[in-house]
Amino acid sequence: MRARKDHLDALAVGLLLACCFFWGFQQVLVKATIGEIAPVFQAALRFIGATLILMLWCRWRGIPLFNRDGLLAAGLGAGVLFAIEFACLYNALSYTTASRVTVFAYTAPFWVAVFVPLVVRTERLRSVQWAGLLLAFVAMVFAFRDGLGAPGAGGQWRGDVLALIGGMAWGLTTVLIRGAGLTRIPAEKLLFFQVAVSSVTLPFVSRALGEPWVWSWSVFGWTSILLQTVVGAFATFLAWMWLLGHYPATRISAFVFLTPVFALLTGALWLHEPISAQLVVAVALVGAGIVLVNRPAG
Repeated sequence: MRARKDHLDALAVGLLLACCFFWGFQQVLVKATIGEIAPVFQAALRFIGATLILMLWCRWRGIPLFNRDGLLAAGLGAGVLFAIEFACLYNALSYTTASRVTVFAYTAPFWVAVFVPLVVRTERLRSVQWAGLLLAFVAMVFAFRDGLGAPGAGGQWRGDVLALIGGMAWGLTTVLIRGAGLTRIPAEKLLFFQVAVSSVTLPFVSRALGEPWVWSWSVFGWTSILLQTVVGAFATFLAWMWLLGHYPATRISAFVFLTPVFALLTGALWLHEPISAQLVVAVALVGAGIVLVNRPAG
């Protein structure tokens, strides 16, 4: 068994950069695919495929998924929040840019910082974390102000709000996982709760939104769904869990601020999304806030 390290080596840094790049690029990929495959339908397909792959993985590794552990209700709750998160984030991409969706989605650590002390009484916000929350609030103000001045601001506001709700659902998922003791079960089973519930619920959400289910995809459409499924919903999640088991969580978490940066750059290069000064400031403030919120005590 690999020993736990107290610092990030080259392997950890490489994996973290790869994960964060893909998570930023993935928002751009989804938006680029919307013209061919409706957004929430993409999410449904992604998680159906990820559920099947994860079941095969767990069978190969001998990891039980259906044993009784008294955490079924909590696991299903985490799955529902996870489904809400991705329904909002994918739908938001119909109204606003991939970079803006990523900025609002990555407010999740701040919702965790706000709500975890209400669930886990031993955790209290320190002054440095309050500073991080303040930066997150200022970042949202900058981002929303930027959206007001954009063409078609009404639709963009809708996308911004959906992305913000998605970020809150992501944060609440983390709060539930910690507060309900879901960290006691294998990481693969925890991921299974989330992708399996999403694979069941998101097709109904897609239908409720009136999305067309088109099955004749181009090579690009197939490639997009495969990347979202195999790399996005399976490989990067497992890599992240492996990293959390072998390296300090606080140092790993500080890397997530790179995801909005990668989304900003790939969105501009591929989709020619505008990069305004206010959006750049918002990305910088989100990154600084994440670092402060995850800064260890002492």
